[in-house]
Amino acid sequence: MKLIPNWKRCWRMFSQQAFILAGALQGAWLLLDDVQKQAIPDGWINIITLTVVVFGFLGRLVKQRSLQ
Repeated sequence: MKLIPNWKRCWRMFSQQAFILAGALQGAWLLLDDVQKQAIPDGWINIITLTVVVFGFLGRLVKQRSLQ
């Protein structure tokens, strides 16, 4: 396994930001009270997280100017 040439700038990649957001969404969901969780329809948090992950995957495939 070999790192990409600009690995020190990985925090600027859209894909990395999306994956961090997906993790933060799941972490925030765990910290919510049951009353707050009931305000959000069942399964929505999973759909939102999955959508963010898909965008992160697609963002990894696109050439990003902020890295150059």
